[in-house]
Parts: sequence; C-alpha cells; structure tokens
Amino acid sequence: MIDLRETAAALPSAWSSVVLAQVGTAAVKVLRMEDMPVEEESHAHSEVLLVLDGAMPLLVGGEEVTVSTGQMYVVPAGVPHSVPAGGKGTLVIVEVPE
Repeated sequence: MIDLRETAAALPSAWSSVVLAQVGTAAVKVLRMEDMPVEEESHAHSEVLLVLDGAMPLLVGGEEVTVSTGQMYVVPAGVPHSVPAGGKGTLVIVEVPE
C-alpha cells in the first residue's frame, strides 16, 4: 500500500517525481505540484496525468486546459505540453519511459 499524498509531500522538491511501480512498460509516478512553471516537453508515447488533489493548468498543443481534483488528462504522443505557474496539489503520471 502506498499513500500517494504522503509520498508526494515527502519528496525533496516540487515537480520532482518518484517511480512507484512498473505496469508492463509503463511507469507510475507521483509528484507534488507547487506554484512554478514546467518547461514544454513532448514524448514518443501518450502520457496520463491524474490530479489527486489541487489543480494543474496545462498548455497542450497551444490550448489551455485546467485539470482539477479527480480529473485525468491524456496527452497524446508527440504533442508539446507545458505547465504554466499556478499548479498546486498531488499529481500521478503514467508514462512509458523513453
């Protein structure tokens, strides 16, 4: 059993994730979001972003969305995405490591 919020709170810095499990080729990670931006990136595989608590502003392919508590967003493979300042809370990421 892993307490996701407790694990995220114990991380040494915001936006620094830790891999909790491997499911097939996918990694399940958790991190703590704090009010700071994350630079644009893209991946060869889709990425699942699940906000456990709080909210995360997200720029995906130039479009702004907000992912709130209990919501999940799937970033399609190859689509550039970034996080502007303003996100706070706990985020779970499911991705295939590159």
